Amino acid sequence: MPASRPHLALLPRPTKVSPLGGRLILDRDTAVRALPGAEPAADLLRSLVGPAAGLPLAPSPEGRIVLALDEQLGGLGEEGYGLTVGPQALLLRAAHPTGLLRGVQTVRQLLPAEALSGGARGSGSWELPCVEITDIPELPWRGSLLDVARHFRPMDYLLRYVDLLALHKLNVLHLHLTDDQGWRMPVDAYPRLTTVGARRARSQRGPDGPGTTQFDATPHEGAYTKSELRALVRYAADRGITVVPEIEMPGHVRAVLAAYPELGNHPERRLEVWDRWGVCETILGVHEEVFAFCRAVLEEVMDVFPSPYIHIGGEECPTSEWESSPAARERAAAEGLAGPAALHGWFMGRIGAFLVEHGRTPVGWAVSGTELPLDFTVMAWRDASHARAAARRGHRVVAAYHRTTYLDYVQSEASFEPVAQPGDPVTLRTVHDYEPAPAEWSREERARVLGTQAQLWTEYVRTPEEIEYLSYPRLCALADRSWSGGRGDWPGFVERLRHHTARLDALGVPYRPLDARSLEEATYASPSSGTARPLS
Repeated sequence: MPASRPHLALLPRPTKVSPLGGRLILDRDTAVRALPGAEPAADLLRSLVGPAAGLPLAPSPEGRIVLALDEQLGGLGEEGYGLTVGPQALLLRAAHPTGLLRGVQTVRQLLPAEALSGGARGSGSWELPCVEITDIPELPWRGSLLDVARHFRPMDYLLRYVDLLALHKLNVLHLHLTDDQGWRMPVDAYPRLTTVGARRARSQRGPDGPGTTQFDATPHEGAYTKSELRALVRYAADRGITVVPEIEMPGHVRAVLAAYPELGNHPERRLEVWDRWGVCETILGVHEEVFAFCRAVLEEVMDVFPSPYIHIGGEECPTSEWESSPAARERAAAEGLAGPAALHGWFMGRIGAFLVEHGRTPVGWAVSGTELPLDFTVMAWRDASHARAAARRGHRVVAAYHRTTYLDYVQSEASFEPVAQPGDPVTLRTVHDYEPAPAEWSREERARVLGTQAQLWTEYVRTPEEIEYLSYPRLCALADRSWSGGRGDWPGFVERLRHHTARLDALGVPYRPLDARSLEEATYASPSSGTARPLS
């Protein structure tokens, strides 16, 4: 969008934007008319815009803001919408209620940034630019993983996190609830998962290196209640976001084994919740008691999370314990497997089948792209080629290549960047350039790609400020590319982002300032004019 029209610097970029000229004035007398089926979107508009902008936006059959479902707009799909802002009225239409929710976020972005801050109550009136927008997302899965297993974040922060995703039209919150370093969801059948497994004595503060490992000796703990998690699901759904839970198995289970050692391969062993980053050798056993545990846990997970997708991890599972276990070797032989290493695929197949029987789709991290049962949706993270390998095999795929979507890598080589996972920077442009389904793939392969998502693992991330500094503006880049697809271009994105930072400032997001190093092109280098500062 041209710099002369900052209110039209929308992010992500809409499919089609036609400025009409003129302004629509919103004031305290402006009312909202919601036609049948559009009431949830009107409520969202009222809750997000009303208090922050100081506008009641009362319901009225004569309201100048009109929200409507229109089945004749079926070509816009589930999330598309049409928005017309004229000098006298605003009309937001969609074929599906979710499309209206996306349009509400566009209305928020059309307002001056100050209207988002909540500090402008009583300003009297606000102007919206007159414009016509037609908008359809490129990809149906546009997500962000937040790891709350390693460092717990309270529910009030998760609600803020959801609101920021919704502003950028991201539609999946992948909630990583369990790992070696912590278990965050209560399970009635196994209470020690949170009374023991949710507390770690210390956490790793710096990357491993020759004699350089640093630890924060302060114990870290926390767990959610089921009522909190259900409230999060409702809150996210009201904003058009699906919460996909992840419960790791058969590896990344040190917290489980600290609570219930009998579920491991050495039931006599007593373990602590793990205190560092990396791949832990301890894994679940393969005796029937383990599968009873997994089924009981997943039944309670499905009761809390209505998501059609349930993530069960599956990656980074060393098989050395199975190799040395007589019981595991006996199990492999009884199942006709080539050896203990093959128990991994057998384990995932059993759990995946259980989820399918309950009407859910299992999701797993792919090590190669081709090792998971075909009823799994594959998250391909380890190599860029694995997404294509999985799609070619017939899987539905979420492309999440770690060198382009992992936000726990630094954003630059600058000395002020926070402690991060060792590795080269993942820059803003790297994220924006990522193509989940490249044009050279076959049509069938491309059709199997659901979308993409960012990942933020939190071993070294201690605070909400660090979460947001690492996430933004890189999540803006992922949102732009996954919604706009090939329509996006780097210079245009940078120009829109320069204006979008005013919205982030208004919302108090401590994003990484835009500069030549982060943008990689001096032509677009521009320090943020807002309040964001590097974290020390």
